[in-house]
Amino acid sequence: MVKKMGLNWRQWSLHKHNHLLVKAAVSLLLMGLAFRLLFVHSTVPEAPFVEKPVIASPPVILNPPVSEEVQVTRDPIPEKVVAEKCDLFTGDWIPNPSGPVYTNESCQLIESHQNCMNNGRPDSAYLYWRWSPRDCQLPQFDAYRFLDLMRNKVWALIGDSITRNHIQSLLCILSKVEQPDHVYHDEGYKNRRWVFPSYNFSISVFWSPYLVQAAIFEDMNGVSTSEVQLHLDQLDKNWVDQFQNLNYMIISTGKWFLKDTIYYENNTVVGCHSCSNQNITKLGFDYAYRKTLSFIFNFIIASKHKGMIFFRTATPDHFESGEWNTGGVCPKTAPVKEGELEFKNSQSILRNIELEEFAEAEKKAQENGVNLKLLDLAKISLTRPDGHPGPYRFFHPLADGQSAASVQNDCLHWCLPGPIDSWNDVIMEMMVNS
Repeated sequence: MVKKMGLNWRQWSLHKHNHLLVKAAVSLLLMGLAFRLLFVHSTVPEAPFVEKPVIASPPVILNPPVSEEVQVTRDPIPEKVVAEKCDLFTGDWIPNPSGPVYTNESCQLIESHQNCMNNGRPDSAYLYWRWSPRDCQLPQFDAYRFLDLMRNKVWALIGDSITRNHIQSLLCILSKVEQPDHVYHDEGYKNRRWVFPSYNFSISVFWSPYLVQAAIFEDMNGVSTSEVQLHLDQLDKNWVDQFQNLNYMIISTGKWFLKDTIYYENNTVVGCHSCSNQNITKLGFDYAYRKTLSFIFNFIIASKHKGMIFFRTATPDHFESGEWNTGGVCPKTAPVKEGELEFKNSQSILRNIELEEFAEAEKKAQENGVNLKLLDLAKISLTRPDGHPGPYRFFHPLADGQSAASVQNDCLHWCLPGPIDSWNDVIMEMMVNS
């Protein structure tokens, strides 16, 4: 009886053992299935990273995404290669669906002659492009980062009315972070200074169209009553007296050298360009431009200045069928491709002198520890004939049925917002990488 019960117990134990094995197998199978499902879900790609807008205070327009077409046609470039080999000035204007980060309504710092939208310009496609170098990615200007880097610093833009045009663009972008205090202006509002109080950052514009001393006789519309008297060997104190106080500066000149001018050295007339006095030697604007740039660069080289100095190349105009005072117009409404437009003869002469004189000065500046950089915005600007005010330098100039050619056009300065805003992208990239 005991043996029979023992046998039955062993049979029951074996049966129970087999039952447990089946349960364990089923449990393992279910756990494996659950793990597989969990693993599959964990490998689904995450949502793409969305960059934060450049401007966080109530934005007019957010930071634009790089277009899909550009991502497909341009392979990623290693960071080291970008830093060492990127040519910021060779590239293309690519579509920018988001448009500018400010508008003529959100920025109150735009002068009326460049306020194209307010003046009635009917098209707006020119607002939706941005500059893109071919060898690297160019981030859009980050106003927050710029102001943070510029704490307790002093900037100045030095030159002619294009310089005034440029500082308005920069101020409009920065004003999305903080409104600057306008702390100084001269009687004609040609020399001005603004301060961003939270950052103790000061930025000025100095009117100095030649960078050297000049007596100019013309009205607000550029009409001259006499030749300019230009002293090729005397620096313009308007900017030189502040030179050592500046941490960063952009200097530029160019177009004014094409005006009728009498040249002085040692306070003595040495020649002229397009002057009426037949007894004065005709030297040409190229002589004066080379002489002036050499003089300016030698001053900078010897200065031992410890900040950063940008020399901006003279930007082209896009007058067609005449000049500013002979019915010239700029009717294009889109960028052109590289090679479709060439620099005009006078612009080519100015440009060649600039590049030659800068190349020589750059070597000497490096030897003296002076941080002198070429800001070659002429190349970037040549392919944007659509970005000028044209007749819309005036308020609704064609309201009474006039043609564009019947009113004075501005095909030299830039609409705001407009292509000139991309200049700031390039400047910040050069500044940050340095």
